[in-house]
Amino acid sequence: MEDIDKDFPVMIVGLGNPGLAYRHTRHNFGFLVIDALAKALDVQVRRLKFKAMIGEGKFSGSKVVLAKPLTFMNESGRAVAPLLRFYKLPLTNLLVIHDDLDLPLGALRLRPSGGTSGQRGMASIITQLGTQDFPRMRLGISRPPGQMDPVDYVLKDFLPAERELLAIVLRTAVEASQTFIAEGLQKAMNQYNGEVG
Repeated sequence: MEDIDKDFPVMIVGLGNPGLAYRHTRHNFGFLVIDALAKALDVQVRRLKFKAMIGEGKFSGSKVVLAKPLTFMNESGRAVAPLLRFYKLPLTNLLVIHDDLDLPLGALRLRPSGGTSGQRGMASIITQLGTQDFPRMRLGISRPPGQMDPVDYVLKDFLPAERELLAIVLRTAVEASQTFIAEGLQKAMNQYNGEVG
């Protein structure tokens, strides 16, 4: 498995939907991680570039770019692909963070490549990049209860009873992202893949 190239910046992209109405929804797990990571790295994610809000900073000697696509989830690739080209990044230096219905809340999975897991933002990125060979972090949001439509479920806020676990996941996702930047994907996978809390 190739690891990040220290000669280039590292770009961490969190997927979500723009707008206050979506701010705390399950589908915005990626945005929530970027917000928490930006706070930890003291980075302001406020600059508009290629249909994304971005911020730049440093961590462990590497330049870091944090990005939140503003295209709405299903068109995420239209922001990620131009950013990747602009910074001339190898795919190993990209980490995409997204929610995953197939994992329980509290589960975190880092992978070097893979399919979409039914996640339309990831499908858009794979289409725009022409490959699925880039690192990603999947964060479980659990399956919808009863007969609820998954499309409706992902746009609902996390429940009050889930917030304590959510806070633990966010802390762990920040630590995993920092490990990815500093020590690479393999170390982050070994250390953080599994259930938290």
